[in-house]
Amino acid sequence: MAEYRLDTIDELPHSPTTETNFNESVYVNGWDAERQYGGWMRIGNRVNEGHAEMQLCFYLPNGIIACQFLKPPIFSNEKFKANGLEYEVIKPFKHVCMNYNGPMFIVDDPDKLREPKRFFRDSESVEADITFELYGNSPVYGGEPIDEKLETMYGRDFSLGHFFQHTITRGVVKIGKDHLNLDGYGWRDHSWGPRYWTNIFCYRLLIANFGADRGFTLLKLMQENGEIRTSGVLLVDNQYESIKDLEITTNWNKEFDPLQITVEVRTEFREAQLKGRVLTLAPLRNRRKVGESYLISRIAEGLTEWTWEGEKGIGISEYIERLKNGKPVGYPN
Repeated sequence: MAEYRLDTIDELPHSPTTETNFNESVYVNGWDAERQYGGWMRIGNRVNEGHAEMQLCFYLPNGIIACQFLKPPIFSNEKFKANGLEYEVIKPFKHVCMNYNGPMFIVDDPDKLREPKRFFRDSESVEADITFELYGNSPVYGGEPIDEKLETMYGRDFSLGHFFQHTITRGVVKIGKDHLNLDGYGWRDHSWGPRYWTNIFCYRLLIANFGADRGFTLLKLMQENGEIRTSGVLLVDNQYESIKDLEITTNWNKEFDPLQITVEVRTEFREAQLKGRVLTLAPLRNRRKVGESYLISRIAEGLTEWTWEGEKGIGISEYIERLKNGKPVGYPN
């Protein structure tokens, strides 16, 4: 990607810019396709606001979700470490790890996540000890634009620099009484720049792995003015093919949650139809006060089983969009 600058030093934290909402975050996930479990961890440094965003969400084999959401104080952007969650680069673009040791909440009814007060009040807390080792299983895709006219993946009001990579993910997951070994596949990303979650009007981010050499990262971003922008890649034989066209169709339930997803995608080399089935959904939200009112966004994180030419895969479907009168602005698209 000659239009974007990316170097191994970008694996490390960057010098914060002066924006109040400067954010630098790292995210990792890992999935066991056969047993259909796994999870994701993220830490975002908002040093100019004096805190980090610490988020973990694990989908256990019995359909129960374990999660944790905190905003611990931080005083510098020199490392990704807060409240028992730590990210380390072992070998740039090749090997990273993320570890967590601390409490998590067991959510037997995912609907509790729609109301944070209810979630924290009614969920059981257990101790967790989680280690993820991630090994690059693809090129690294993305970077920071070298021209001010170039758009970034999510838009410049959500992040300036951004890169991602499909991975082999190996880990040990101990959450309460559940002790699981994970030997599967996953994905990671790293972004930096100004960010408010509610700056996203509507998007669908779909990520999956189909074994060691196949996967995808697909993004459909919808603006408030009706403009639609798509981007992403298919991973084929451990190489990325940039997409040319993308159509995403969603079937919903009565809560406006995604249930089934159909994707038509084309690259320079192939066309593909992908079928997704959401196995377990974590219906999260984010809100920000603007003046005397609040902007509220729903962030739906769905463990999803995918089919591509008869082959089964697994990953995460992330639906972020603002809520208007209680309804997602992207519904029914």
